[in-house]
Amino acid sequence: MDGDLWLVVGLGNPGTGYAANRHNVGQMVLTELADRGSANFRRHKTNAAVAETRVSATGPRLVLAKPNSFMNLSGGPVAALVKFFKVPLERLIVVHDELDIPFDTVRLKSGGGHGGHNGIRDIAAALGSPDFVRVRVGIGRPPGRQPAADFVLRDFGAEERKVLPNLLADAADAVELVARVGLTEAQQTVHAPRPAR
Repeated sequence: MDGDLWLVVGLGNPGTGYAANRHNVGQMVLTELADRGSANFRRHKTNAAVAETRVSATGPRLVLAKPNSFMNLSGGPVAALVKFFKVPLERLIVVHDELDIPFDTVRLKSGGGHGGHNGIRDIAAALGSPDFVRVRVGIGRPPGRQPAADFVLRDFGAEERKVLPNLLADAADAVELVARVGLTEAQQTVHAPRPAR
């Protein structure tokens, strides 16, 4: 096991048709992290696209992974990645969309239930444990009576897209902070009230 290595998995569905969906915001955050380190994603035998980077020149190493499976089948690739890179679960960070958090909000947690998120459900089942870090990227609830399943598979709206780069940056910052200082200290920073933007 590499002592400063973190595995960061961004959830979503494969293919260009899904790329801009709300459900794919986890993979968008990984693109932001890769861009910061000028890292490129390459096909990996774990059924994922993988890029390697660092938080800073001397900071922790990050293996960034986007499973090639559909969201509801994320567990297989994640379990294979954990095994391949020999990462303990406390150094696994899963970045995903969260209906129960307002849009443009990031929250951190470890363990607990899946909250109806089928990607998280499948990962916990495949790993035999829910005890991994989650970076929960708020997408908010659908308006009116729109079914949640339709809402998450739609692209962000025009007004949301104006704010989206800031949200992706905040979530990427949260990933880097967890890797640098640990979950508890990162929560104190990320969950602190912030000025409106």
